Amino acid sequence: MRKLETSEIQRVSGEQFQNLPKNPWVLILDNIRSLHNVGSFFRTADAFAVEKIYLCGITGTPPNREIQKTALGATQTVAWEYYEQIREVLLNLKNQNYVIISVEQTDQSISLEKFRVELQKKYALIFGNEVLGVSPEAIELTDVALEIPQFGTKHSLNVAVSAGIVMWHFLQHKLRT
Repeated sequence: MRKLETSEIQRVSGEQFQNLPKNPWVLILDNIRSLHNVGSFFRTADAFAVEKIYLCGITGTPPNREIQKTALGATQTVAWEYYEQIREVLLNLKNQNYVIISVEQTDQSISLEKFRVELQKKYALIFGNEVLGVSPEAIELTDVALEIPQFGTKHSLNVAVSAGIVMWHFLQHKLRT
């Protein structure tokens, strides 16, 4: 075994990425305060070929040096839009037949491994503030709440790490077909 050289990794260009089919998932960042987390969302969304990111409330937007530190250029490849009020974007997505999913611990959460992704559906995945979680306004419009199983003492994960786990779960359903 040997590590691949950068020149051996088959990466697509930004232009090629724009023309690739995207997964029918959008990410909604609900008042994410850390610009580094925002950058991580962009980079992970690029890796999973996510359709779009919606930045809401206090969530920082590109161009921003701190976002770029972790995004590594993904702000140029992943489509994004800013909304001051999350309610507006959620109502728009509901009208486009997206299933609205909050990644949050609620009294009706489904454990992630039990959730079956239906390939013909479009999904909007909401990730909340690092301290407060998904806002009450977003929970009110949520169709499903997903919870990532955890076994330690903290009962929380970094929000960008949570996004990677959830997107991997969604991708697994696609790859099994």
